[in-house]
Amino acid sequence: MLSYCLGLLSSDCLDVYKPRTKVKKPCTAGKYMRVHRFSYVRIFLDRASSWLILREAEHNVLLGVTRQLQKNDHPYEEPIYLAAVEDRTEVIGCALRTPPWKVGLTRLPASAIPLLVHDIAEIYSTIPGVLGPETEATLFAEQWTERFGGTWTIGMRQRMHLLKVVTSLGRTASGSLRVAEHSDLKFIDEWAAGFIQDTGIIGGKPKDLALRLIRDRSLYLWEDVEPRSMVAAVGETDHGIRVGYVYTPPAFRGRGYATAAVAQLSQLLLEGGRRFCCLYTDLANPTSNAIYARLGYRSLCDVVDLNISE
Repeated sequence: MLSYCLGLLSSDCLDVYKPRTKVKKPCTAGKYMRVHRFSYVRIFLDRASSWLILREAEHNVLLGVTRQLQKNDHPYEEPIYLAAVEDRTEVIGCALRTPPWKVGLTRLPASAIPLLVHDIAEIYSTIPGVLGPETEATLFAEQWTERFGGTWTIGMRQRMHLLKVVTSLGRTASGSLRVAEHSDLKFIDEWAAGFIQDTGIIGGKPKDLALRLIRDRSLYLWEDVEPRSMVAAVGETDHGIRVGYVYTPPAFRGRGYATAAVAQLSQLLLEGGRRFCCLYTDLANPTSNAIYARLGYRSLCDVVDLNISE
């Protein structure tokens, strides 16, 4: 079921390793349910893409990550984890981890969680957390900490939104949108650090994030005499793209810069051929949720970001 390709790093081959300790295999699962772990991105997509594309926007993170892996152009560390949960011959869910980031889960039956906990523990002795639908992510965190110790806490409850038509360009803010350039790095790495601090995202260095976004020309700035806010277009899928890394320094907040930047970028992406844009918001922030709704973003589903500590 799993082939090893030690020491290789091609566009399809993902390095995998065994943990330092053995774990006891769980016995609670459907009779025909199994976790199929993949060493090759191409083979994983051959198996799971038709299932993932049924909910393309909902699966934007996983689909976007696999595009990066196929191009062999990504910031992730080895070993990378890609798996499909199968019942007989049908795919019924997927999981991934791209260190240093957390485990990501799609919708899954509860009976699949013990199998995934066991399989992921064969690769990683520790994990920083899990992100996914609340029921699945919570069950995973509970079972992981029950078996291997540690504690889990809620990092952030998030809502995914989908946009197909920009219904409003938002409150008029002076300025305009432009692509970020390398010369902007002098402040963008500070803004990236501010974004990470505000959101509590675990994984990656701010400067590395800034450099990659600028290199890919996926980072945009709202400029009003000087840059005031940033937003990025990431997580490309076959028909859509994710709007993210929205950040305005505290000194420039409350002036509509971020709203204008998100609206203009979303419109630009749709005019460029994207069928939809999606984004995530913090459910604890009703202001941002209401602003994006006025732009045309509609609620799609909720996810939770959980931290796991030893």
